[in-house]
This record gives sequence, C-alpha cells and structure tokens, in this order.
Amino acid sequence: DELIQHADFPAHSLRMKEPKGLCDSSSKSYSGYLDIAEDAHLFYWFFESRSKHPEQDPLVLWINGGPGCSSTTGLLFELGPCAVANDGLNTTYNPHSWTESANVIFLDSPVQVGYSYGSKTVSNSQDTAEDIYSFLQLFYEKFPKFKDVDFHVSGESYAGTYLPNIASVIHKHNKSKPTPSSISIPLKSVLIGNGLTDAYTQFTSVPDWSCNEPEAPGANPYGPIFDEATCQSIRGKVPTCQRLTEFCYNNPSRFTCVPATLSCWQVAGPIQQSGLNPYDIRRKCDRDGEDGPLCYKQMQWIETYMNQPAVRKELGASSDRTFESCNMQVNQAFQFQGDVSHNTAALIPPLLEDGIRFLIYAGSADFMCNSKGNLAWTLALDWSKAAKYQKAKLLPFKSNGKRAGSTQAVTLDGGAGLFRYLEIDEAGHMVPYDQPEVSLDMFTRWIRNESFE
Repeated sequence: DELIQHADFPAHSLRMKEPKGLCDSSSKSYSGYLDIAEDAHLFYWFFESRSKHPEQDPLVLWINGGPGCSSTTGLLFELGPCAVANDGLNTTYNPHSWTESANVIFLDSPVQVGYSYGSKTVSNSQDTAEDIYSFLQLFYEKFPKFKDVDFHVSGESYAGTYLPNIASVIHKHNKSKPTPSSISIPLKSVLIGNGLTDAYTQFTSVPDWSCNEPEAPGANPYGPIFDEATCQSIRGKVPTCQRLTEFCYNNPSRFTCVPATLSCWQVAGPIQQSGLNPYDIRRKCDRDGEDGPLCYKQMQWIETYMNQPAVRKELGASSDRTFESCNMQVNQAFQFQGDVSHNTAALIPPLLEDGIRFLIYAGSADFMCNSKGNLAWTLALDWSKAAKYQKAKLLPFKSNGKRAGSTQAVTLDGGAGLFRYLEIDEAGHMVPYDQPEVSLDMFTRWIRNESFE
C-alpha cells in the first residue's frame, strides 16, 4: 500500500494499492481511500484507459446518484471495464466500457456510501464537492502524467445535483489558485445522465410525461402509465410542489426545502404502486421477488461480489463494513436537508459563460428523471446563449449510422457543443446498460469534442 500526501491539504491523504486479478486485467487499476482528518474515508477504484497511451487520454470522474448509491453501480453494471455476472460470483469483460476512450475514476461519495466509511456525515452537495476537490488534488500528486489531459466530471441521477456543485467548486478554486502547489484542474466538461438538476421544472413535467398520449407535448413515447384518476390526483399536487420549491429556491434552508422535497415526491408517488420499473417503464418490477428493491437483480449481485472477502482484500477495502449498493440512511439524510430542492441549475450559467461544456443526456423510458423534464429545464436556463439554444431545432441523433435519439445544442466551431441535450431512444435511467454502443459513441464524441451531426 502506498500513502500519498500533499503539503496544501494536510487534513487529507490518499491510500492506494494495485488490485490484481479483478475486473479487467487488460488495463491497470488502482483502488483505495481518500482519508480526511475528521474521520471520513472515501473509497475509489480507478482504471486507466485500454489504449496504448493512457496518459494521452482524458481523465473522467464518474459518480452515481441516489443520493447514497455506490459508483460501483456505474462500474459493474453500466460503463466500467467489467460487468457483474453469475449472481455476483465473478465479472465478465465489457467491450463497450468508457475506458475504451478515457481513464475513469469511480468514487463512492459521500461518506457511508459503498465502501466509504467514517463518523463524519455529509448531507449536502456543497460539502461533498469540497471533499472531491481535495481528492483530485491528491490524485494529481500521485499521477502527474494526467495533469495535461482534459478532465471531465460525469454521473447520473442525483449526480445531476452533485456535478454542478463539483464543477463550481473546481472552477472557483481554479480561478482563485489558493496555494502555490495545488494544480489548476483542467476541467473541460460535465456529463449528466438522467439527472435531477432543477426540481421545480422536472417534477412539473411528471404528469404530462406519465399521462399524455405519445404525440402530445411532454409525453413519454410508450403511452400513458397511470389511469385517469391517478393523473388527476398528481396534476392536483403540482401547484403545491411548485410553490414550495420556489420558496426553497429563493430562501434555501432546511425549513423551506424539506417541505418542498416531501411535497414534490408525492407527484411521483404512484409509480411505486404501478408494478412498473420506475427506471425503465418498458419493464415490470417484482420488488419482493427476483428484481429486488431497486428493480434490477444485478444490484444484489454487485453486493454479493463486493462483499466477497477475496475481492474486499484485493481492493484494500475496510474489512468491517458490509457493502451496500445503496445506503438508505444517506438517502434520508439528504432528504431531511431538502438538498434536492435547491436550485442546482443556477450554478450552471457561470460555468457555461467560461466555456465549460455541458451534456445533458437521458434515456426516453426513465420515469425517475425523465428526458422531457430535462429538456424543459435546459430550455428554461437563463444564460447569454439561451435564445440561441431555444431556437435550435431538436434533430435526430445518429450513432453508427442508425437513428439513436434526438438532440439539440448550442455549438461552437463545429465541435460537440457548448450546451447539448440528448434523448436516447430505447433506454431507461441507466443509458450505458440499455444502449452500451450508443453510450460509448456519445461519450467518446463528447470528450473528444467531435461533431454530433
């Protein structure tokens, strides 16, 4: 085991080892913890790219949502170099891993998520972002070879709230350069998959998405999922959700934001009784049976795999901690801060104005963070090129010669775009799981800043 320290971050250190024989042996990987003095320990697993020269490929941080879900979900179920298999006994090679094009860090954040542990609890996205900034500084201390390649932050679901906070903190520190030996992190873009970023607009979109016929505005492509009475009931709950969220946006505190959170989740409530998978309405979900509480049996497989003593030991993970795919206590802590109801979208315009690119992508079958709600908040965003973005047409998105979705953007100089919305057809909440080839193509073009036309 190696210990990495940094003079400017005396309260932080990085533990690191090279696990052998796990996941994908065709690329180097490193795992360990960011140790923070006030008893917080964040687990990470980092994979170099599969190319001959990883030091020439971009560096990408991936974070899953929840809040409270481990980024091992992204790693072993979506876009990592290997996929969990055989009830969690082992893994298989993933040919469409994002490590085909980039070096990817999977980080379990905040504390108490996945293999991360400690007595310090974090229940808001700002504190989480500061810890991640320190982690990155120590990471670059260990791997100076990545200082000169582009850096991107990516994630899904609740990461729609984390990532703009993380990008803001990085950008703020870059601008103020607080210490001589900390580096300016070469942040180029943010990728949010089926994110929750603007609660007001996104919860407002739920009734149209769930109840309208496919041709109608804001509807999902598969037809109504609730009956007339349910639709009337949730439409009736929207004004209260809007009023309370607006109050939280304007006066953010626990007392304004928790009621907003509780009220808005009632708009989405009926999905739990529908028998459908909220992450992919094309599927049924048998929660008490083989699908499990999160509607994908692979979530339990991941727990089985990560709790194997041999895997745990090889990763250098804490031995007295049971790995859970999603930690419901962390989830509740964030709910009881009303974190989700803050206006995260408001953090984005200053980043766009300084040239940090945003890709907002979403699978069209996801109920939880539906694509139409994501389109709506991107259209409502107030920034200097808003009019140009609103005037842009929603065009077909082609991948490998076939139509794979629709997209609209403000582009600069023919690249991938400064601000792009992308809806992926035939995909749910976990786009890389449902559409692995399309997702790798989208990711590669985006981080290389290549045209989406």
